[in-house]
Amino acid sequence: MTKQFSISGQHYLFDVQTFAQVVLSAGGDAYHYALYDRTTQGVIDDVVSGLSDVGVIMQTSLTADALNDTLAAAGLEFHKLTESAPRVALPTAHPLVNAKSLTLDQLSDYPYIYFSQGPNSPEHLYEEALAGVPREKSIACTDRASLSELIVALNGYTVTSGILVGISDGSLLTTVPLDADVKLYLGYVTQAGKTLSDLEAAFVEKLAKNLERYARF
Repeated sequence: MTKQFSISGQHYLFDVQTFAQVVLSAGGDAYHYALYDRTTQGVIDDVVSGLSDVGVIMQTSLTADALNDTLAAAGLEFHKLTESAPRVALPTAHPLVNAKSLTLDQLSDYPYIYFSQGPNSPEHLYEEALAGVPREKSIACTDRASLSELIVALNGYTVTSGILVGISDGSLLTTVPLDADVKLYLGYVTQAGKTLSDLEAAFVEKLAKNLERYARF
């Protein structure tokens, strides 16, 4: 019997690594798995339609209520696995890289690189904490590789959980704590009342362990 399993997630790498670990562990002679990088609305749409079994997203303490309302209206629910603190991702050669912490005011001269959520998207769908703060210089992109390359090439920055950079970008980027009164909630989305299959439960269990391992405060 062919195994099937699909995940949709925002632009983080911890779900990619977790997905790979589960596939390797599950093995099998025949399977069809899928992993989709999406906007937040794309994750919601995939889980609602059944294209994906589980969605991986981040909320912030400022946007959680609005995002949970959106999820509930779509028949979905968010399951928090861990909390983290926002960090500024910078090139290793950036002038501010040795700061103990940074404010958004200190970063105002540098371009802010972020993941586009589409035109007129509300703040609670953005993947970055404090996405609604006005910036004089900002650049939208749609994939992880572009975001990392633009940060390095333009001496820019983004706001992240720190988990993205800690796993994926090696010596190219580093992170500095962001001085802001906001928390990040990392977890997964399912259809309301859904019972997880064995593969889905294995993914969630591994995801929780990976998030706890890499979460930074």
